[in-house]
Amino acid sequence: MGTTYLKRQKEMKRLEKQRQKAERRAQKKLADRAQGGIPADTNSPTGDETTITSSEQLDTPEATSGVPAKSSFS
Repeated sequence: MGTTYLKRQKEMKRLEKQRQKAERRAQKKLADRAQGGIPADTNSPTGDETTITSSEQLDTPEATSGVPAKSSFS
């Protein structure tokens, strides 16, 4: 057997593994969606993202008094 044949066989095996991995990934994604889980393609790894609402921003001392709060670094 020549090296070209062996290289081709190796490449075919690599492509087959790649296809199988993609298939497993797709099946897992469908199973997660069926169970109501977080889809795997979200940007946040845990799905926990917090945002500051306008009411939370008003609770800061500078928002209530209009004067910036003193910094302990000065």
